[in-house]
Amino acid sequence: MGTQTTNTEPQSTTNAQGNGSLPLPQSDRDVEHLQGHWLLARIGKRVLRPGGKKLTGLMLAKTELEGKDVVEFAPGLGRTTQLILERKPKSYRGVDRDPQVVDIITKLTAENAPSIPTSCALHDAADTGLESESADAVIGEAMLTMHTTYRLLRAGGTYSIHELGLQPDDLPEPVKDEVRKALARSIKVNARPLTEKEWRELLEFEGFEVLWSGKEPMALLDMRRNLADEGLGGVLRILRNMLGNKDIRARVMNMKSTFHKYSKELNGIAFVVRKPAK
Repeated sequence: MGTQTTNTEPQSTTNAQGNGSLPLPQSDRDVEHLQGHWLLARIGKRVLRPGGKKLTGLMLAKTELEGKDVVEFAPGLGRTTQLILERKPKSYRGVDRDPQVVDIITKLTAENAPSIPTSCALHDAADTGLESESADAVIGEAMLTMHTTYRLLRAGGTYSIHELGLQPDDLPEPVKDEVRKALARSIKVNARPLTEKEWRELLEFEGFEVLWSGKEPMALLDMRRNLADEGLGGVLRILRNMLGNKDIRARVMNMKSTFHKYSKELNGIAFVVRKPAK
């Protein structure tokens, strides 16, 4: 099912200074097949992590970044990237398999951190093209990048992740499967959220030491969260773009319904872990 977009704004993202735009990832896909986070980006949402801006801020506050060589996996629209650059790292390297994300991050870093060596490479998480033990801190996704991250980090380096979680720790397996299948149908991504206990076990199995963890409600489409993350102007932009397109509106409402149905089982969860010193 195709759709006609009523506003060109959702098809591109504007950088922090507002003086340029680039196409969004998956901007050529129809609404029905668009992954949920890029659907939300299309209507103007900029904070796309499940625990919101607050949880990302708490995570980065526990991560030493100043003067460090930093790698970010799947930087998306660059909201976390901007926060990283504000902490004055020694260098920044992004890695993403979407060429449009690479373009967005390359432009953002060049304009916001001209004095810091920065780059964004078009690579898959399994083959980053980066040298072993070349990073002090890695930030980003966990499930596909855990083993790669351990290889990239120097001894004592940290790995910070903000993910989708399940709760409580003793949630029955049939319920976990139900939630995962409902999410896959709604957001068009094979998301595999884990409980805090499962995330810890997975990280420790890879050899990491857990330094910190935090949780926030999975309230990605709740009005209060959006006002905190996007501001009033951002919320009005999102509503305008959603209401102006019935296909987008239907998908967003389906996602909202799924998130609400499983609000007790879902959360946003973050970890800061460390590769042990030699």
